[in-house]
Formats: sequence, C-alpha cells, structure tokens
Amino acid sequence: MPLDYRTAFDLAPIGLVISENRLIQDCNRQLLAIFGVERDQLIGRSFALLYPSPVEFERTGERIIASLDANGYYADERVMKRVGGPRAGELFWCHVSGRALDPAQPHASGIWSFEDLSARRQLKAELTPREREIAALLIEGLTSKLIGRKLGVSPRTVDVYRARLMKKYGAASTPDLVHRLLM
Repeated sequence: MPLDYRTAFDLAPIGLVISENRLIQDCNRQLLAIFGVERDQLIGRSFALLYPSPVEFERTGERIIASLDANGYYADERVMKRVGGPRAGELFWCHVSGRALDPAQPHASGIWSFEDLSARRQLKAELTPREREIAALLIEGLTSKLIGRKLGVSPRTVDVYRARLMKKYGAASTPDLVHRLLM
C-alpha cells in the first residue's frame, strides 16, 4: 500500500472529518467505527446526527463560533451519540478538536478530529442536555460566571445545574464532581 495523504487520512488513529456548512463531506474509517456507521450514512449529512439532541447540536455550534481562536481552532470534550451498530443510541464522552478554515465563517469549511473517550470515561448518570453542557464546561475548569457567559444563562442557573450534577454523582464538592465526571 503506497503511503500518501489519502491513506494517512483513512488510517489515522482518530476520527477525522472534512466539513462544509456543518455537513460531513468526507470522513475516515476510525470515525465510522466510533459512531458505528457506514460511510454512506454520513456523507452529505449534518453533524446533528451525531449529537444526543438537536438542542445540543445548535448550542455547540454557537459555542464554536463564540470560542474560536484567531486562527480558527477549537477544542472541547462533549457527549456524543453512536448512530449504528450494536451500541446504537449509546451516549459517550468524546474529545473534539478542529479548525475552521476561515475564522470569519466558522461553519463554512473545517477539519475536525474525534477521539472516543469511553474507554477511560463513562457516563454514569442520565443527564439532560443542559447538564451535559455544564458538565463539559466544568471539566474545562470554568467557573459558574464563565459558564453562564458561554451559555447565556445566569451564574445562579449554572449553580442549580451543578447542584443537580453533584447529587446525581454523589459528589461533595465541585472538584469531587469533576473528578467523578472524569472517571
């Protein structure tokens, strides 16, 4: 097998996607394995298919626009949804990073990587979309004030959700909650 860019893309150890306007234009084998799908199930389709809910797809898109750095880079950890295979519908933690090729038009075209974190981090409680969002931002080390700003809610609302997460995970403090979320 000759080693070229296409081979490197197809056989990369992480999921890779080339996108235009939040539609999947191309992807590699690892991405197909992560989400349990065949290539024809994704090409030309919206990333929304890979999210637990339409609300999370929309909110993540807004967060990406608000958080791109000057070179168009973005990264986070979020809950995604397997589409097919024996684990269809399963929610799992995923590290997503990528680059908008034109930072002025964040969703116009991009290159994105997906790393399945489920081998070392499990979802141990049923969470609402907002709880999943807040859990992901707590893992990043953000305060209630910063999370509130990112999500367009009050810090008090963030505190209410954090209290719910602490109860669901049996955590005594925010650092304990973050530790439990990372387990």
